[in-house]
Amino acid sequence: MDNESLAIEIIRVLRSNGFQAFLVGGCVRDRLLGQVPKDFDVSTDARPEQISILFPRSRLVGEQFGVVLVDAGESGVHVEVATFRSESAYSDGRHPDSVRFETDPAADVMRRDFTINGLMECPLSGHILDYVGGRADLASGLVRAIGDAATRFQEDHLRLMRAARLAARLGFEIEAGTLAAMQASAGDIQRTAAERVRDELIRILTEGAPRRGLELMDKALLLEQVLPELKACQGVEQPPEFHPEGDVYTHTLLMLDLLEQPSATLAMGVMLHDVGKPSTFRRAERIRFDGHVEAGVEIARNILRRLRFSNEQSEQILSLIENHMRFSHVHLMKPSTLKRFLRLDGFQEHLELHRVDCLSSHRNLDNYRFAKEQLEALSDEQLKPPRLITGSDLIEQGFAPGASFGVVLHELETAQLDGAIATREQAIDFAIRRLKQLGSTLEGRDFGPRMNADERG
Repeated sequence: MDNESLAIEIIRVLRSNGFQAFLVGGCVRDRLLGQVPKDFDVSTDARPEQISILFPRSRLVGEQFGVVLVDAGESGVHVEVATFRSESAYSDGRHPDSVRFETDPAADVMRRDFTINGLMECPLSGHILDYVGGRADLASGLVRAIGDAATRFQEDHLRLMRAARLAARLGFEIEAGTLAAMQASAGDIQRTAAERVRDELIRILTEGAPRRGLELMDKALLLEQVLPELKACQGVEQPPEFHPEGDVYTHTLLMLDLLEQPSATLAMGVMLHDVGKPSTFRRAERIRFDGHVEAGVEIARNILRRLRFSNEQSEQILSLIENHMRFSHVHLMKPSTLKRFLRLDGFQEHLELHRVDCLSSHRNLDNYRFAKEQLEALSDEQLKPPRLITGSDLIEQGFAPGASFGVVLHELETAQLDGAIATREQAIDFAIRRLKQLGSTLEGRDFGPRMNADERG
C-alpha cells in the first residue's frame, strides 16, 4: 500500500464512523496541478484518542497539536492525521503558545501558511473545500499568504524562505502584498534555528529551480540575511575573455540552473565555489582573483558552520571548492597526481561542478572530457593500487619508526602510481635507499605524507 492509498483508506474509515476527513495542504495543491504528491496529510474533526482507537497501528507524534501517525504495517508507509485546530500567538516565531481543537474545517485552514496550501479535498467524492481563494491563486500562479501576511510570517519565520521555495518550484510569482511583508520581515529569519534555515536552503537548491529560488530570496531581501557572502558576489566583474556571461553572481546562478537533481553537497559546492572572488578581486594586466580558492574555502567553512552542516557534508563541499581550479592542469599532471585527483571522494560531483563551470563561462569542455575519459579508462586498482610494503616491512628491515616512514611510503606510492615501481622487491630497495638518504634529519619532525607543488598540479 502506498501513502495515497493509505490516506484514502483513512478518510474512508473516519467518514464511515461519522467524522469529517479531508486530504489537506500540498497534496491537494499538487493533485490539482497534475503533479504527483510526495506526501499525503489528512485533517479531521476526530480527536487524537478517537483516531488511535480506529487505527490500532498508530502513534501520537504531536499530542499538543493533535497529530497522529497512522502506519500501514510492514511496508513502512504512514500518513499524518491531524485534528482540526486553531492557534494562538507564536511567541517564539515557530510554535503556537496554545492550540484549540475545532470542528469547523474553515478554522483549521485559517491557521495555515499560503492559500495554495489551504485547500481540502474529499478524495471519495472529489469535492474541494476552498475557504481562502487557493484555486484562484493556483490558476493565476501566485503564492499568497492566508489572511494578514505579516502575521503569518511572524508565526513562523521560516515561511519567509518557504514562500520563495514554493514560488520557484512551481514557477509562480509571489503576490505583491505577501512580498512586501517578506521584505519587511526579512531580518526575522535570523531568529530561526540554523538547522531549519539550512534544510530549507537545501530544498531551494535541489528541488529543481535553484536560480529562481535565490533570485526570489534576493528580491525578498532574504539573501543578504542568509547568505551575505553570496550577495557580495553581485557586481563583481570577471575577465570577459574567460567569463563573457558577466559577474560572479550571474555565473553562479547560470551554473545552478544547469544542475539536474543535484545532491545537497554538489548544489552547495556550486553555489559557493567562487565565494572567495569578491575579497580577492584586483585589476592588473587583467582582472585577477589570486588566492580566491583558498579564501573561498575559509569563507565557505564559516558558512557551513553557521548553518550547522554535518562534518561529512562540509568536507565534501569544501573539497569541491578547494579542487575546482585543478581541472585546468589535468593535461599536465603526472600520472600519480592525476590518479590521486581522480580518486577524490565523490569525484563525479567534482566532474559535474567543472562541467557546469565551463558551460556557464567559456564553454570549453576539453579538460572535462579528458578527466572523464581517464576516470572511465582507469580501474579502481589502478587508481588506488594495493600497497607493496607497509611500515611493518620497514621495521623488519631494521629501521626505527619515525616521521620519515610516512614520507617514504608516500614517495613510494607516487612511484607506484607513476609506473616506476611494480614489485615488492623494488619497493623495499626504494625504501631502504630513501631512508638512508634521509638519515635522522626527519627524526622527531611530523612531516607526514604530503604532496609537493608539482604533485598538486
